[in-house]
Amino acid sequence: MKIYTRTGDAGQTGVIGGRVDKDDERVEAYGTVDELNCFLGQAMSFMDPERFQDLLEDMLKVQHELFDCGSDLAVLKKEARPYKVTAEMVDALEVWIDKYDAETPDITRFILPGGSQVSSALHICRTVCRRAERRVVTLARTQEINPEVRKYLNRLSDLFFTIARTANFREGVADVEYERSAHVFRRKS
Repeated sequence: MKIYTRTGDAGQTGVIGGRVDKDDERVEAYGTVDELNCFLGQAMSFMDPERFQDLLEDMLKVQHELFDCGSDLAVLKKEARPYKVTAEMVDALEVWIDKYDAETPDITRFILPGGSQVSSALHICRTVCRRAERRVVTLARTQEINPEVRKYLNRLSDLFFTIARTANFREGVADVEYERSAHVFRRKS
């Protein structure tokens, strides 16, 4: 199989159920999800396999689920094929958020991105995830989408924030609090 097909040379690309312009909102949405998956792969490459074994396993699952998100976003009409992203996948992210959040100290102020290399990379994932979510919101205004993808991306950005803090904690690096922040978060119960 050849990597190049030449079918996109005229500025269009194939999606599930037809062809669209390469700058279509649908392509922009799943392209941003693909970009997020690349940044996640990079963040994972910074993780020590012993210290972050659980995170590496969970993030590999997220990488597969991001492919599912992209696949669902590439569907022009639901009738073309069943969606892959489910409410159960969103629920699983919430379980991980709670698990990893329990490992970190209480947070009372806004946190600046950074700290360890792993944490910094995960904060990049968080912001790219938020952009992907915005692209999906824009797409959903005019075209049919799987609404679970939007929910998944929303929850995933929260997971990235949480595990960025977990990475700092495991590596003995303090989170950097925003100096001008009032106490805006409640302590864990």
